[in-house]
Amino acid sequence: MSDAMRFADKAAEVDLADLVTARVPSLPKPPAALFEKAEEAEQTGSEHDRLAHDLPAFNAVELVAPPSGLRSGTSLRVAAWNAERLKHAGASAALVASTGADILLLTETDNGMARSGNRHTTADLAAALGMGYVFGVEFVELGLGDDRERLWHRGETNRVGFHGNALLSRLPIADAALIRLDDGAVWWLDALKGQRRLGWRMAIAARVETAAGPLLAVVVHLESKSDPADRASQVARLITAIEAFAEGMPVVIGGDFNTKALPPGTLGPDLDPAAHEPLFALMAAAGFDWREANTADASQRQLPDGKPAPPFHRLDWLFTRGLDPLDPATVPATDAKGDAISDHDLIVANVTTR
Repeated sequence: MSDAMRFADKAAEVDLADLVTARVPSLPKPPAALFEKAEEAEQTGSEHDRLAHDLPAFNAVELVAPPSGLRSGTSLRVAAWNAERLKHAGASAALVASTGADILLLTETDNGMARSGNRHTTADLAAALGMGYVFGVEFVELGLGDDRERLWHRGETNRVGFHGNALLSRLPIADAALIRLDDGAVWWLDALKGQRRLGWRMAIAARVETAAGPLLAVVVHLESKSDPADRASQVARLITAIEAFAEGMPVVIGGDFNTKALPPGTLGPDLDPAAHEPLFALMAAAGFDWREANTADASQRQLPDGKPAPPFHRLDWLFTRGLDPLDPATVPATDAKGDAISDHDLIVANVTTR
């Protein structure tokens, strides 16, 4: 059975509405008529689904193989980073390169958005680092972005309008699937500060071939307009999908979990995060560990325009199962001058196959 057939077969064990297993070398841009229809449509869940469900970009992931396909040893360097649109191409490549990451779990990356130079920011970063990638669309942006971005880029036009998540790898990528984590329409029904979007919060899972055997790597972005119970619900969907695909493989999950209910600042060694964010209890019950894969530092960072304002929280996490994590670090997301290039710092750890 081929890799694609096996992933498609496993998808049958999960709600098919939550799974996307088709892979293409390039996601097609939305038709111009979509934006015209969205402008006229009512802000209801049914209208959101009518516009979004049949859009090709929501029904496939973009997969580009790494140029070398080298299989590293039993120890890998895994990083996760919310790159805040990935606007700063050169500085972002330098930051990731400095970590020596073999796998990068990347959230908030644009394709064809004026705010990030109308670039395919994932493809650019992967090319600069000599990595392959899987990119999936989380939202089709119907405008220029948030209130600041609409001001900064007024009069400009998005060439595509994709915003999503990505998994970058130096190692061969054998399978990939997109996992929808909510029922969608959150940013359609309640557009925050006028930022209207079509789409779903989601994760991307991919089987990465290492010298020690296959590993399931997962990048995830939980909803920001949420509470602890909602975040736990999204993680429950994620775990269900992972259990269908893992097949005994070791698993590493990383991304922006938006754990805003945790105390701000450096987390104390005696803190039970599950008391604030029940998603940690769900992850523990599924066999995932976070204590050895993360530092206690807050992972938010203030941008040059003064946002976000403190106090800062740890929102970004690595979770592992069947792996031994070592040497976790929280790396400042700054350029050579010390200016922030994202509102999240990068997190990284070594993982070793047991």
